[in-house]
Amino acid sequence: MEQQPELSVDVPRAWDRPVVSVPILTFLSLVGGQLPSFSPQANLYTIGTGGALVWLGLSNRMPRRPVPQRLGSGAVWWVLPVMIFGVFEAGTFMLGSRDDFPTFSKITDPLLDDSLIRSAAYFAWLSAFWGLVRR
Repeated sequence: MEQQPELSVDVPRAWDRPVVSVPILTFLSLVGGQLPSFSPQANLYTIGTGGALVWLGLSNRMPRRPVPQRLGSGAVWWVLPVMIFGVFEAGTFMLGSRDDFPTFSKITDPLLDDSLIRSAAYFAWLSAFWGLVRR
């Protein structure tokens, strides 16, 4: 008798749906936003959440989304702003961050003093990292 190959269907888990994952990411970002910037607690929290997401990404516990076969022609244009950002940030860092020519991180420091904006930045970071974990 011939054996049929097993069919594997990738069924999404309940906790993997946006109805569950978005509130969890929101809660984590609200907790992270309450911690003072660059404090040992904030650094440990960021390393801990990032480490947990790395562990999830490297384990086989997460269902994977299909990776696009090929990037579109417009994707190359997204590299340009990233390269410009990198060149300016590296240049201002190497020249020393001064008030007349500050780094982007020094410019964003006054914005990140507000815990709500810091929570929104945590949420953006966690959401982007969650998207990478799912690939």
